[in-house]
Amino acid sequence: MLIGVPKEIKTLEHRVGLVPSSVKEFVRHGHEVLIETGAGAGINFTDAHYQEAGAKIAASASDIFAKADMIVKVKEPQPQECAMLREGQIIFTYLHLAADKPQAEALMKSGAVCIAYETVTDADGRSLPLLQPMSEIAGRLSIQVGGYHLMKHQGGTGRLIGGVPGVKPAEVLILGGGVAGFHAAQMATGLGANVTILERNNDRMRFLDDYFHGRANIIYSNADTLERAAQHSDLIVGAVLIPGASAPRLITKDMLKTMIPGTVFVDIAIDQGGCAETSHATTHDDPTYVVDKVVHYCVANMPGAVPLTSALALNHSVLPYALALASRGWKQALAEVPGFAAGLNVYNGGITHEAVAEALDLPFIAMPQ
Repeated sequence: MLIGVPKEIKTLEHRVGLVPSSVKEFVRHGHEVLIETGAGAGINFTDAHYQEAGAKIAASASDIFAKADMIVKVKEPQPQECAMLREGQIIFTYLHLAADKPQAEALMKSGAVCIAYETVTDADGRSLPLLQPMSEIAGRLSIQVGGYHLMKHQGGTGRLIGGVPGVKPAEVLILGGGVAGFHAAQMATGLGANVTILERNNDRMRFLDDYFHGRANIIYSNADTLERAAQHSDLIVGAVLIPGASAPRLITKDMLKTMIPGTVFVDIAIDQGGCAETSHATTHDDPTYVVDKVVHYCVANMPGAVPLTSALALNHSVLPYALALASRGWKQALAEVPGFAAGLNVYNGGITHEAVAEALDLPFIAMPQ
């Protein structure tokens, strides 16, 4: 199979679908890889590095889309990329369709086979192996960027996350104790913050309580506990996730008025629409905006801020699945690899993931047998 890797064109996105070591694995398995020139330049992988790994270099993205049997990317295809997809072509990348109906409709129109990293599951049907590495990174980054924007000249409360002797540390509230929330809590407790995690799954609460062992408060999440906790928080991290579906809007407009002026809200869930009524996607070159004196950080590709780490971590997880697609064909791979079928979001002009179809109010079609 001919695998194509275009350069990412989302604002300040420097990750790349395949790093040279992954290219070498495809070539070793008898496949061809076509890389757009400069695709890895943002993380110091040159065209020469890719050629040494066995790839061929394409002059433009249009060459990639015209020739490749499968496109491997990082971020969702932009409108000009959707227009270049063709019927039967595979695209394997993050899609996050629940918050992006125009993209979904463009993919449906293309006739391409669209497989989303974020909805692939493990055999148990619960964990998300291709979303997990980026959730880990986004969770850790949320505390870094949150701490930075807590500084007064950035509009924050002016409180140091870890405090100093005699002065209390920041109050950090984390909405959701899944992968992203867990890693945010690790970073925040490590810096000495007072951390509260709101979670609703009893088994997960027991795990978090056992892990943090008093270093974080694990509280059952409901409207009352959220409203009360938000009023006293310096930094709030939104880390809720419903696989494939839109994120629940937990923070209302009215709640903002009760928060401390300068509270920072980092919305990791923004790829799925965000978990506040006031959330809308931002970019790394203009990451924040203020509503009712609350600083909103809603960058839709947070791991893109650390593209070397995130590209390598993503490749480690994606490679076995991408190789299965290339070696077995998409129908066989999705049928044989446990949990892989959940990744199919668009096929033959229809939505094949129920949560995505429901979020977009579009008809659901069953995956072909």
